Amino acid sequence: MSVNELETAEARAAAAGGEHATKRAYVKRIFSQIAPRYDLLNHLLSLNVDTIWRRAAIDGLDWRRRPAGTYLDLCAGTLDIAATLARQPGFHGRVIGADFAEPMLRAGAGKAPPSVVSPVVADALDLPLGDDSITAAIVAFGIRNVSDLDGVLAEVHRVLERGARFIILEFTNPRSSVVRALYHLYFHRIVPRIGALVSGHRGAYAYLPLSVAHFATAEELAARMRRAGFSRVQWRTLTFGVAAIHAGTKH
Repeated sequence: MSVNELETAEARAAAAGGEHATKRAYVKRIFSQIAPRYDLLNHLLSLNVDTIWRRAAIDGLDWRRRPAGTYLDLCAGTLDIAATLARQPGFHGRVIGADFAEPMLRAGAGKAPPSVVSPVVADALDLPLGDDSITAAIVAFGIRNVSDLDGVLAEVHRVLERGARFIILEFTNPRSSVVRALYHLYFHRIVPRIGALVSGHRGAYAYLPLSVAHFATAEELAARMRRAGFSRVQWRTLTFGVAAIHAGTKH
């Protein structure tokens, strides 16, 4: 088996789930490896639409109700969400950016003042945060990468204050058959090639579309949020249904 074939096989196995420890180790390794080019590829592959999606997700936090609160950016990566929230006019709070891949957090260093954004190397399944200590939480394009979705939903529910909102921004499969066909062509054929060319890591950008294909549907994710204890769970799609924002509240 060639190196490329081995990388693709690893990506398929991780995207399909399987052993929690195996997926966790794979995700941590590939995101650590692609950290230097991660932001560039995000903006390039999404034609910069990802910045609009992130702002819409941040608006869903309803942070203006508590502008001096403590907010959690889960699976924070290079801290795009944390830094964008920190730059919002009127925001006077603190953002904790938690990710288990330290190179990703290091790649985001300098995006926001350390007095506002605090990067923390932590697993989403075991956050070093107290019960009922977080004003609101958000995860952008990271929830499909966790090794135990239900465990992470429960852990976020634990750390949130009562009445706090949890926002999930994630890719999903478009309902329209025409859009879905074009989306799959781009995601499965073009994205892996560009990603491999720019990042030098074929497996990581083979994993990306596979992880979306194996992830819960928008309806299933909403149901699992409810089972974790979130109420008033709602979701809406973005840009012809290629992404979705889910929102839930802890009561």
